[in-house]
Amino acid sequence: MIVIADYGMGNLHSVLKAFRRLRVDAVISNNPEEIINADKLILPGVGNFKRGMKNLKEMNLIDPLNTAVLEKNTPILGICLGMQLMTKYSEEGNTEGLGWIDAETIRFDFSQYDNSFLHIPHIGWNNAASDSENLLFKNLDHETTFYFIHSYYVNCKQEDTIAAVTKYGNTFVSAISKNNIFATQFHPEKSHDSGLNLLKNFIDRT
Repeated sequence: MIVIADYGMGNLHSVLKAFRRLRVDAVISNNPEEIINADKLILPGVGNFKRGMKNLKEMNLIDPLNTAVLEKNTPILGICLGMQLMTKYSEEGNTEGLGWIDAETIRFDFSQYDNSFLHIPHIGWNNAASDSENLLFKNLDHETTFYFIHSYYVNCKQEDTIAAVTKYGNTFVSAISKNNIFATQFHPEKSHDSGLNLLKNFIDRT
């Protein structure tokens, strides 16, 4: 069973709807036992990093997530804020994250550019230049487009965790992969066929 972790910050029903389109059983849950015993996990999220970590702590979900991901090696896919929460630290609220990835979450800064088209947040469709050997991107074009909406991005300290990058002013990390831990800055559940194919890869290949 795929469990979509509910910590009060997210696009839960959009993600669930995407799995239903794929005819895959999935549930939304904040039950620690269901999270620990899941076959696969989704950590979605929309909103503020500090609030997200606060909710995870107050709902007593950090230990179950750590048990599932770090001890049982349960495959997990983070989406948008869910990806950022996997990092060690975020400038948004000066807050520590889950620390699963050697990375930090920082705000876009376009002060060095004169181009007025570089707005924050970054909203809309953009390419994700991916490693074609990565499990998430199997059978997808090298520069498939996905839907983004975010003001912060993940700065990875280890290059071997980077699965895809995207150009918006600077080049930033738009997907990560480390053992059983996968994540995307973009929203696959809002990215039509490309996003569904990525979710199917997560289901079938992890």
